[in-house]
Formats: sequence, structure tokens, C-alpha cells
Amino acid sequence: MESVLLTLVVVLGFALIVAVARGVRIVQQYETGIVFRLGRIQQEVRGPGLHLIVPIVDRMQKVNMQIVTMGVPAQEGITRDNVSVRVDAVVYFRVIDPIKAVVNVQNYLFAVSQVAQTSLRSVIGQSELDQLLSDRDALNAQLKAVIDEPTEGPWGIRIERVEIKDVALPEGMKRSMSRQAEAERERRARIITADGEFQASKRLAAAAREMSSDPAALQLRMLQTVVEVAAEKNSTLVMPLPVELLRFFDKMAPAEAPAATQKAEEPEPVEEALGELPAIDAPADLPGTAFDVPADAPRTEPRS
Repeated sequence: MESVLLTLVVVLGFALIVAVARGVRIVQQYETGIVFRLGRIQQEVRGPGLHLIVPIVDRMQKVNMQIVTMGVPAQEGITRDNVSVRVDAVVYFRVIDPIKAVVNVQNYLFAVSQVAQTSLRSVIGQSELDQLLSDRDALNAQLKAVIDEPTEGPWGIRIERVEIKDVALPEGMKRSMSRQAEAERERRARIITADGEFQASKRLAAAAREMSSDPAALQLRMLQTVVEVAAEKNSTLVMPLPVELLRFFDKMAPAEAPAATQKAEEPEPVEEALGELPAIDAPADLPGTAFDVPADAPRTEPRS
């Protein structure tokens, strides 16, 4: 009889230990516990730590309150300017209301993934290619607002951030964009070159005006050019007589020359040198001085 009682006590003690063990729950710091009592949710949310629940009657479900990083699979779409693209993204979200996340949606991770994919297709169709490539911040904000609208209120999930990772373009579009970028760079290079030539021409014109006022500056510039050309050692230079050398000899000449050399003798007039010639009267009957030509006489043309 005593052995039976001892066995019964041992069995009851073991059952009690098992029941207590099944009723003990540990909630981590990044988790929140929700208790269902006979299928009915309890409004009291269990925080981090050790908690006891009634075995068989209560059931605890833990909800992760950390920020979840979810990759959105690449979605194909056609932009507003009729370009086929393939875009993938990353969604960062967290649970702000664990009761709604457990009760209102069956699997909130799968639900958020599906909403993110459909929203990404919608944003692709409403945007242009230039916006997808350059204006990522505006698209991320728009995508965040589209995904957050159906998830935060009904599901208790807040979208923290959405980032577009990559935009894949067709090969033909890549080649077209490469040609466009090359043409743009060539246009900028030509504009810069023309601007540089314009500024250089203005500087050269100003330098020419400055040197024209001083002939010595022109001579020094010519000598500098000669030095630059002679540095190549394969040119033959023909140097003209410098103008400054002639001016130097002109300055070295005496200031006033003798009157005999300063003023040349003026030639006497022909009338004074020859004097008055005697007048000669030609006879009126000098042969060959005048003759009459008949009007009907034939005319001879000169030979060429």
C-alpha cells in the first residue's frame, strides 16, 4: 500500500512539473507575447521576461518587434514613356500593433511582400525612365506611401523605408543612352573649346593693341617667336633687317646738315636757260604744207 501511494505521489509530482514547465514562457527583449485563452485573445500584451500561463487553456504566440528587411523580387513593367524595365527593391518594416498583426492578417510577412510587389509595378507604370534613373528619392517616398497605406491601419505594420535597388534596361536602350551621353559630352567639349578660343582671341587682340603702341615690344615678341622656332633644331630661319636698327642709325646721324647738302639746288627754268629764241616765219607757199583731198577719194584702212 505504501509503495502504491509513493508511486502515485511521484506520478502527480512529475505531472505537476510537466504542467508547470508547459506553463512557463520566456519572452525575449525584441519580442511581444500575445495570449489566447480558449481561443479568445487577451488584451494584455506580455512584455520581455518570464511569464506563466495556464496549460491547455492558454496559448502564447510571440511576435517579433524588430525591423524586418524584405527583398522585393524584380518586377517587369513598362514606364510612362513606353520603356520596358526590370526593377527590384528592398522594404524595411516593423510591427507596431502585435494584436492586429496576428489577428487581422494570416501571414503578415507574405502579405507585405505581395503588397510591395504590386505597388512597385504601379509606381513603374506611373513614372518615366529618367525618374527611375535619377530621381530615386521621390520614387522611394512614393512607394513607401503606397505600401504603408493598406498595412499600417488594418495590419498594424509600419513601413519604415523603401529603396529601389536596381533598374535593368534592355540592351538597345543602353546603347541609345550611351550614344546620347557621348553626344552630350561632345557638345560640352565643343562649347568649352569655342569659349576658350573666344577668350584667347580677346586677350590676343588686347595684347596686339598694347604692342602696337611700342615697336620695341613687337621686336621682342618676334625674337621670342624665333627662339621658340629655333628650339626644334630642324628649321631654317631667314631674319629680315630689324627696323629698330635703321632707326638707331637715323638717331646717330648729325642733327643739322650743311646748307649745301640740306637744300638741293633747284634747276633753272628752261626758258631762262635757253633765252628768247628768234621767231621764224614759215613761207606761205611751202610745198606739202596743205593739200585738198577729194570727197570721193577711196580710203584705205590701216593694216593690222
